[in-house]
Amino acid sequence: MSASSPRTATAWGFLTPALVLIGLSVLIPAAMALVMSFSQAGLDVSEPLRFVGLANYRRLLADPMFARVSLTTFVYLVGVVPPIVLGALALAVLVNRSLPGIHWFRGAFYTPVLVSIVVAAIAFRWLYAENGLINGWLGALLGDRFSPIGFLTSPLLALPAVMLVTLWKGLGYYMVIFLAGLQGISPDLYEAAALDGSEGWRKHLDITLPLLRPYLTLVGVISAIAATKVFEEVFLMTQGGPADATRTIVYYVYDQAFTELEISYACTVGLALFMAVLLLSLVRYAFAGDRGLT
Repeated sequence: MSASSPRTATAWGFLTPALVLIGLSVLIPAAMALVMSFSQAGLDVSEPLRFVGLANYRRLLADPMFARVSLTTFVYLVGVVPPIVLGALALAVLVNRSLPGIHWFRGAFYTPVLVSIVVAAIAFRWLYAENGLINGWLGALLGDRFSPIGFLTSPLLALPAVMLVTLWKGLGYYMVIFLAGLQGISPDLYEAAALDGSEGWRKHLDITLPLLRPYLTLVGVISAIAATKVFEEVFLMTQGGPADATRTIVYYVYDQAFTELEISYACTVGLALFMAVLLLSLVRYAFAGDRGLT
């Protein structure tokens, strides 16, 4: 027996529980979803699946609601990812300093990450209410001429209002990723750049951004994947309304599976979402490659 065999056996011994858990909770359900997307599942679980070929996929391509929720999800992604990347980078640069009490500021910016999404959704629903804090402030500022704003009841404002919750919850998390990258950059590089006349924000353009490219790619892609799969904020705050203005792909999967009881079609929509997430993951590896974070 080779010397590496005991180590290999030990490694597989530690990996086996995790692999079994992943297989039971991810791989097997994914395989079942793939099978069901080509079948028609009845409400009675004892009935066998009826093979329907590509019927569910043809329905998906012709479904106007799927096109609408895909567009809504794309708008959500575009509205969330750039502010998260730029905002988290700006916060990381801000707190990457040796100042008294800087750890308190880092903790304050990270605190929203620790807040339960349920608590955050309830708090923001109260803030957004027509008799809530935001309208109260605006009313006190503008006086009698102010009319309360329906942040969660207006089709134009509901989606941006939900986006704000995602931004509030996510900025601290991605800030930590950028902060780890910033602390890996040698101060000597900034000193050398200062000798060449690169100071202020210019040094970040010349030094910080090029060296943080793997982190920018990582944060951009994982925040895009998270935005594509957004569900909790929508479910807790608007339930897809008003007038389906905040209905995203994942919420549409939930609605088809548990409201309409269209299990097979829900699996088909879920697989379409999986392909979108897979594409984003491939983009991440294409841009980062072996030079970036893996």
